[in-house]
Amino acid sequence: MHVRELTTDDLDAAWELGRFAFGSDPQRPAHATSPVPGMTRYGAFDDAGRLVGKAVDLHHDQWWSGRAVAAADVAGVAVAPESRGRGVARALLTALLAGAHERGAAVSALYPTVAAPYRACGWETGGVLRTVDLATAALPRHRPASHLTVRAGTTADLDTVTALYERVARHRNGMLTRRGALFDFYAAEPKLPGDGLTLVEDDGDLVGYAVWQRGRGYGADSVLTVDEALATTADAAREIVGVLGSWASVAPTLRLCPLDGDAVSTVLPLEAARDHERDLWMHRPVDVVRAVRERGWPAGVRGAVDLHLTDPLAGWNTGAWRLAVADGEAELTRIDGEADLRLDVRGFALLYAGAARARSVAQAGLLHAAGVEPDALDLLGAGGPAQLLDYF
Repeated sequence: MHVRELTTDDLDAAWELGRFAFGSDPQRPAHATSPVPGMTRYGAFDDAGRLVGKAVDLHHDQWWSGRAVAAADVAGVAVAPESRGRGVARALLTALLAGAHERGAAVSALYPTVAAPYRACGWETGGVLRTVDLATAALPRHRPASHLTVRAGTTADLDTVTALYERVARHRNGMLTRRGALFDFYAAEPKLPGDGLTLVEDDGDLVGYAVWQRGRGYGADSVLTVDEALATTADAAREIVGVLGSWASVAPTLRLCPLDGDAVSTVLPLEAARDHERDLWMHRPVDVVRAVRERGWPAGVRGAVDLHLTDPLAGWNTGAWRLAVADGEAELTRIDGEADLRLDVRGFALLYAGAARARSVAQAGLLHAAGVEPDALDLLGAGGPAQLLDYF
């Protein structure tokens, strides 16, 4: 088996492999068989030169506490049925990590159809992207605020919508920056991201928005799908929710992905929500030094801890390290000798993403503390939990 970057001549075969794997529409989009900036496609070929597997490195950036961190987010992993169980996915992901490391990526996220193959390659569960259903009539209604303006958005408003998303996302962890060549490529021809865009403004400044899909019909099974609803003030959040609630007579169900702890979620009656879909996402470091150095850290956190990290697929991460955090900065530097805390790369992923504390990681067998308490490694998770709002 041979793994290499795909060329334009390979893209038809890659599309067909992905179409069969994921049950995609036979009508292929134009970008599926042409080069796309900000994306590296890898293929695995058998001795006869047939494409038997593929994977895509998306050149995203992720926000981590106010700083953009270069990411190699993984999508489109598919293996031909006759070649499954033969190490094809592992070979693809090994090559992808090496290429991502060479181009400067620090972290990686993906949405698995099955977690086990990715766990075997160092990714671990970071969280869940939840899509929930709410009874539209249950949304709180209120008298419109006199100091706010609500209007329909147009393509001319898309830059300000992007800026508001960034104000919400940049101080969180894990969320995409939505910047870079890949996003520029898809935004080359401006168009509304849904059927409708509702804006809330305060003296001409955007303070909230909702992107929605109307769906079909107006009976009991009609659904209003909200692709995104964000606000930067409580008043704007109430205004957005009030507008969504006005659909109750023709769309009895509201479907959306809530963002934990944001202004809109604090207005929604999430106690009455029913899960429509749950998409598990996984995380891992590409380069632990960059992952630690390039992200933001809580200003009030100080400390240092020695650890030994094991990463079978990315050998440049393996070894003894000292993590030092102070004044909103952190460094990971190599040290001589051994460390009492021995951490698997999957444990690193859990701690870095704020998905678990050190004792839980130890109980999972991903951290071995030789006669010492593991709690010192909670320093690696000091930034708090990560969350994704984009599916890829």
